[in-house]
Amino acid sequence: MTNKRKTQRKRFGVIHIIVLSFFVLLTLIWLIAGAFMIYRSVLSPNDNKLTEHQTVHNDGNILDSSDEATVSSVYEKVSPSVVSIVTKTKTNSFYYGASTMEGAGTGIIVGADGYVLTNKHVVDGANAIAVVMNSGDVYEDVSILALDPLNDIAFLKIKDAKDLPVANIGDSTTVKIGQRVIAIGNSLGQYQNTVTSGIISGKGRPINTGSGESVERLMDLIQTDAAINPGNSGGPLLNSQGQVIGINTAVAQGAEGIGFAIPVNASKGILKQILDGKKPGRSYMGVRYIPIDTQISKEYKLPVKNGALIYAKSGKSVVKSGPADKAGLTEGDIITKINNIEVGKRGGVSSLVAEYAPGDTIEVAVLRDGKTKLFKVTLGAYGD
Repeated sequence: MTNKRKTQRKRFGVIHIIVLSFFVLLTLIWLIAGAFMIYRSVLSPNDNKLTEHQTVHNDGNILDSSDEATVSSVYEKVSPSVVSIVTKTKTNSFYYGASTMEGAGTGIIVGADGYVLTNKHVVDGANAIAVVMNSGDVYEDVSILALDPLNDIAFLKIKDAKDLPVANIGDSTTVKIGQRVIAIGNSLGQYQNTVTSGIISGKGRPINTGSGESVERLMDLIQTDAAINPGNSGGPLLNSQGQVIGINTAVAQGAEGIGFAIPVNASKGILKQILDGKKPGRSYMGVRYIPIDTQISKEYKLPVKNGALIYAKSGKSVVKSGPADKAGLTEGDIITKINNIEVGKRGGVSSLVAEYAPGDTIEVAVLRDGKTKLFKVTLGAYGD
């Protein structure tokens, strides 16, 4: 019995050694194979596997800053409503004979049936006008619907246009100095829907535009440092919500970072009539006035530093039988508010009146003999 047990123990010992050796060998095979795979995938210089692009965590080019996101989103929202305007004007000179001049500007779609707002100087005198949409579509049957006789504003009509994307019109009386703004336009007449951004640098600015005998005095403009180049004229100045607050119109010659836009409210009176299907006309109150600032207040010894003084150095300051005359306004009155909007701080008299159509009645607050008086003025049509 003892010898049998010893023989069985020896057999079991041999089996254990064989099994253990097998597992050791198998482990070595796996280790060698793994090492080879690592060499092939990582260390081998002759491997043909594509190298993956190295990504950057929180890539700054993908994650927009708040300003970048605003400009980008406003552009995407509004650019379909911004158009390029191409004009042809026939000229005749003694030296060169008959020729055709081409011009370019920008416009804003304000009516789905083909109504476009732009600057008067972009289209005035043109013999042919074409509108180029952001999509590249071209409309060549375009006519001038209305020209503002008191401002650099024009309205065009695209024949048979339907369902055009309309820009959202904002309120220029509430804009603030330092406010972020965005300009879109046909820069230099070559680069369609170029976008620039900046801030509102000033309000109520007067400038002279044009040259030679065709100089025009524009009042109550919004000043911005957003780049406005030739060709941008007539394009929108936008707030961060994509609302049109101004119509880009001019850049200061010989200066950088100084551009000007007409307050959009100055176009609302004519636009209202157009969209209502009425004959468009420019509203007016029938007064001549001086915008009041600190210097004017001191010069004329006025009790206020904002508003508008009804006064004319020559001729009558109140048009006889005009809207203001009928309402009871007289020379020396200081207009402080129009429909409860402060004159000077939130807009000039001309711009605030232009927000309304002929026949509309507005409330005008004036300072007379130290007391505020309210007058209801029914606006007339300029030129009637």
